Amino acid sequence: MRFSTKSTAAAAALTAALSLTALGSTASAASAATPAAKAAPVTCSAATTKVTVEEVSRPINHLLLKAKNTGTKTCYAYSAPFLRFGEAQAPTPWLEASTPQAVVTLKPGQTAYAGIGTSSPEGSDGYQAHSLDVLFSNRAASGSVGAPAAAKLPSGGVYVDSSAFVTYWQTSAADALVW
Repeated sequence: MRFSTKSTAAAAALTAALSLTALGSTASAASAATPAAKAAPVTCSAATTKVTVEEVSRPINHLLLKAKNTGTKTCYAYSAPFLRFGEAQAPTPWLEASTPQAVVTLKPGQTAYAGIGTSSPEGSDGYQAHSLDVLFSNRAASGSVGAPAAAKLPSGGVYVDSSAFVTYWQTSAADALVW
């Protein structure tokens, strides 16, 4: 069977056009995936959040810790924050009973909450803390991510004793202050 030169040229042009269309689709798919890859969630850290502490009237001897995502990407607030009041040698213990069912996910502008119990009648070795460093947990809860954020404590400081604790990150202030 013999093909004419016109048919062969037409077939070659069609093949080239289809190849370019396929390459264009692949390039479009790759460039479409790039923004999604850039928007992949990150671990919340002091670099991507603003941390504040607020006094609450109830429950007594409690503070509310807020972490607002100020970044451009969604971030995960894993486990609970590591807190260091003043010159404490060890972080404030996490309240295991407050573990949420899922990791707290913060879109830009959203806030995570943690309740801080500062003292109780059963506590001992109390002191007046005038500073608070907050570190964010890594995914494995085996250490922290990034540098600490300095959270401003109420004027005059806060009384902290051996019974102090911090809850896991929660999606609402009410859930953080249940404990």
